[in-house]
Amino acid sequence: MPVLAHMGRPGGERCDDVFRGDGGDDVTDDPIGEGDGTAADGGSNERQDGGPAGGGLGAAQTERLALFPLGTVLLPGLLLPLRIFEPRYRALVGELLELPDEVPRQFGVVAIRLGREVGPQAPQLYEVGCTALVRRAEHYADGRYSLMTVGERRFVLRSVDAESRPYLVGDVTYLADDAGEAEPAAALVPVVQGLLRDYTAKLAENRAADIQLPDLPDDPVTLSYLVAAAVVPDIARRQELLEAPDALSRLRAEQALLRRELGLLHSITTVASPDLTRVPPNLN
Repeated sequence: MPVLAHMGRPGGERCDDVFRGDGGDDVTDDPIGEGDGTAADGGSNERQDGGPAGGGLGAAQTERLALFPLGTVLLPGLLLPLRIFEPRYRALVGELLELPDEVPRQFGVVAIRLGREVGPQAPQLYEVGCTALVRRAEHYADGRYSLMTVGERRFVLRSVDAESRPYLVGDVTYLADDAGEAEPAAALVPVVQGLLRDYTAKLAENRAADIQLPDLPDDPVTLSYLVAAAVVPDIARRQELLEAPDALSRLRAEQALLRRELGLLHSITTVASPDLTRVPPNLN
């Protein structure tokens, strides 16, 4: 199903579906997405029991959060399927699934600036990431996990600990998701909605893609992330949108981007963002 059909504001809900599978088939059609699965526990800043790092502190406080480096940018409201098969990440997901009912099963996804998702050396990461909340988890007989997660909250990565745990752990500060100036943001919503509809219609006309848009949200924050997921496949450019200070700034950048893309579509055929048409699992 198209990712856009699942976009929405962060819900803060816990995963209710945890079950065993028959082994499943590994997905190999996305070699870039070889993700490291990690978890956060939603507890205090410092764990004394050796469990997965994480927390649920306010936006102005720093907390420990297990990190999941990926070759993609996760946005709030965007679905992210993952396959977990490395032993260190199997163990970590197992810890995540054993968390108390009142604790969200989440971890931090950060895009890789330089390096690889797998291997002995820690990659260089961007400074802003997004938490991923586990909505569904399947545990196969051979020990692998299949997860369905959704982006929740943005955070700034203050420091990275690569020594204390098998996976990376970061000290993070959460960022607020504000609309910015209310009136200009609200005024941009119908403009950007119209440009997105024109963009997808032009793609279909050029036979580059046939995209069925859902009902577009009127909330500036939600719309800004939806557009970023829909039309920005480039990691660096999508990262810039994730890091935008508010929805108004993000929508202004997307307005310029959509106008530029529409201009190009009048003369050349453009390939749509893959997130519009498929949701391939990332492999760790």
